[in-house]
This record gives sequence, C-alpha cells and structure tokens, in this order.
Amino acid sequence: MKLKDILKGIDAKVQGSDVEVDNIQFDSRCVGAGTLFVAQRGTKVDGHAYIGGAVEKGAVAVVCEELPAECKAGVAYVVVPDSSEALGAMAANFYGHPSQQLKLVGITGTNGKTTTVTLLHRMFRNMGYHVGLISTIVNKIDEEELATSHTTPDALELNQLLRRMVDAGCQYAFMEVSSHSVVQHRIAGLVFAGAIFSNITHDHLDFHKTMANYIAAKKGFFDMLPRDAWALTNVDDKNGRVMVQNCKADVHTYALQRDADIRCRVLEDTFEGMHLELDGSEVWCRLVGRFNAYNLTAIYGAAVLCGVERAVALRQLSMLEAAPGRFQYVSGRGITGIVDYAHTPDALQNVLSTIDSIRRKNQLVITVVGCGGDRDRTKRPEMARIACEGSDKLVLTSDNPRTEQPEAILDEMEAGLSAQQLSHTVRITDRRQAIRTACMMAKEGDIVLVAGKGHEKYQEVNGVRSHFDDVEELQNQLNS
Repeated sequence: MKLKDILKGIDAKVQGSDVEVDNIQFDSRCVGAGTLFVAQRGTKVDGHAYIGGAVEKGAVAVVCEELPAECKAGVAYVVVPDSSEALGAMAANFYGHPSQQLKLVGITGTNGKTTTVTLLHRMFRNMGYHVGLISTIVNKIDEEELATSHTTPDALELNQLLRRMVDAGCQYAFMEVSSHSVVQHRIAGLVFAGAIFSNITHDHLDFHKTMANYIAAKKGFFDMLPRDAWALTNVDDKNGRVMVQNCKADVHTYALQRDADIRCRVLEDTFEGMHLELDGSEVWCRLVGRFNAYNLTAIYGAAVLCGVERAVALRQLSMLEAAPGRFQYVSGRGITGIVDYAHTPDALQNVLSTIDSIRRKNQLVITVVGCGGDRDRTKRPEMARIACEGSDKLVLTSDNPRTEQPEAILDEMEAGLSAQQLSHTVRITDRRQAIRTACMMAKEGDIVLVAGKGHEKYQEVNGVRSHFDDVEELQNQLNS
C-alpha cells in the first residue's frame, strides 16, 4: 500500500517520496524490508531511540513526533503530533477499516467487562450470527480461540484481528475496552456501533495516579463515539451520567435502583440462579448475585439496541451461564467452592455480599485472597479488610507477585486489619497450600471462596509464569 493511502485523514508532515509499504511495526525488532516503523513514546522506552536501527533493517518509512538528527536518503519521514494516536488511524487505513464493516460494541468499566462481552458473544452465537470476541480471557472468531495478552490489544493487532473477523463473515464483535487502551490510543481509528459503561471503582491507580484521571480515561471512550452509535450507561453508578456528558451517540440508561430506560429488579437470588423482573417482564437466569443482575441488564439492553426483539433477548438471557472464573462453582465433601476473579475492593465486596445474602445461618464462609504485585498498592489493605469483614475465616496468600516479594505484599494487606481481625486470619504465602488449608478448615455445608485470579491458569513469580488454576486446585482439594 502507498504511504499516502496509509496516512489518509492524518495530520502529518511528510519528508520524502510516496513509498510502497508492506507492513507497519512499532517494535524495531520486527522491522524488515518494506516496513513503516512507528516511533512511539512509551512509559519506559522511547521508540525514537530506535529509528536508526529500524532504517538499517530496511524500514522504508518512519513515523515520529520529532525528526532524527540524521535522515537517510530514500526513506520517507513522517512527523505527527502523537505517534500512538496516528498508529491507530494508520492501522485502520492499512487493514481497510474493518471496524466499519461489522457492528463493533465495546464495554468499559472496572468490573463486569469480561462477563458482559463473553455472554454477548455466546448469546449472538446461539442466535446464529457469526461473532467476534475480544476479551481478557480469550479472543474468538466464532468458536475459534486466539491467544490474548492484554485486555485490549494494540492498535495493529486490533485491526488485524477485526480484519480476520470481517473476512470470516462476522456481523458483530464484542470487546472489552480498558482505560489503558483509551489513554494509550489503542482504540484510535476504530468506529464503534455501541458502547456500554458498567461501573467505576478503585483500580489501576498505579497507572492513572488519581481517580479523576481514571474516570477521564473511561469517559474518553464515549467522547469518541459517532452520532450514529448508541451508548448504554449504568446510572446507579455515580459516574454513569458523567460518562455520556457531551456524548454525540444516542444515549440509553439502565439501573436496578434508579429510574432508567431499562430497569431491573431482583425478585429472588439463590446459588442456582436469579429470578428477575427486567424491562417489565419476568425471567429466570442462571447467574448469581446483584452484580450479575447489572451485567445481565447491560447484555439485554445491548442486544435490544443491536436490533434483537425483546422477547428473543429475554429467552436467550435465560439460557446463559457464567463466564469462566466468574462466581464459578466447585463442590465436594458437601462443601460449596466458589472461584471468582474479584481482584478489586468493590468486586470482592460484591461477591462476599452475594454469598452472605444466599447462605444459611450455619454456613461459614472461608475466603482465600491475595493481591497482585507491581500493581496498585493502595487497594491492598482495603482488600484484606473487606475480605475479613465478609468472611468467618480468612486466608491471606499470594496472587501473582510478579517481581515483588510475596511477604511484602502480605504485610501491606495485613496493615488494613485490626489486632482482633488478625486473630481470625491465617497467612500462607504458597497459594496451593493456602487453598488446601481453607478446605481443611471447612466442614460440610461451608463455603470456600478463592478470589483474585478466576480464569487465569498461571501464577507469575519473579517474572516466571507457571501453571496454576484456582478451579483445578480447589476441585482437587474438595475431592481428595
């Protein structure tokens, strides 16, 4: 493709001829002959330092925010205000704007993203559509699974993935949109048919620094929506209306507590499922907990806004089951085991509140939980406090320590507990042993919650990932 076609619609100053480009790369290690190299300014690495190396490897064009001191003859140099933002637009041009050739629906928020997109994908597949999925757990083209490494892939991977979806005949694609991806312009150049806001709670402050920045990042997704798109926002969350202020899209609201376009009420909540009154009709769903009532309401609303008839959407809703690692049941020896991805204070509070509202008086709740390393440290004492207040017995353990010392993470978690709370708390660094201990503490009828990792099938210690599956470990202990 010609350079001028890749740069269409982009504010750019070009020095050099209109070269033929075979591929686009922002990692200099991947550059070869015919490459357009994009020099991005990252949080740790500045791609501008690698321009010379990229040219030596065969780059025919370079996109940068500042020209290098030495420009090689025969190479086109393109100066843009923001390389990361330009990359999104260039990727969309290069891959033929695939996001415009299907209905792309994104969801942003602290909690509920994975469940919502996973179940929307499953619902539309059940209705016979060809559908794409971009999520934390897995990327899918219909039922073909593709590996994933980020909540939202980079701009090049996103457009490449969407192109594959379009070529496979996908009519819809449902994707998680992280706050990181908005700030880092990974979704720049994409055209969304619809957007959903779930909620905002304490998370990712290691990256955003303040809640104001975090909220602004989420709002940035809605600010980019076109006029012919729709936006669906949870107005029970105090930031629900903030998200859609000055939004050009057609705005719709949902709620369980406030007046909204789509209302939901939980009539009955059990470990087997919920009886809901949703948009004026009653429906039995297999998911559990008020937090899932919000997810189901968002799924229903999105389906209707995508053109699905109300009755069909309700019938499909009743057949859905939870996403992997989201309030997932495991049982054995008369003990109820629950594995959940809850890794934020609010998510953990929701899971424990749900268990408390359903359990019988004589059932004890034993919780196993940790906090990830190299991530937001401010939530660690709060996570421990919430876990302790919502449990009869608490086992603090490692999550994914990454490059931090596990003992140091546990020290910061314990800082949130009083001396009396510490007397009801066990500290076991080894996660496998922690799960085993919790199961040994439990008697018939009790509930063991293992929180924090959910669907993940690995544990990362000192930068090394080893196989570890909470569901597998809990199942083994309850059936040994």
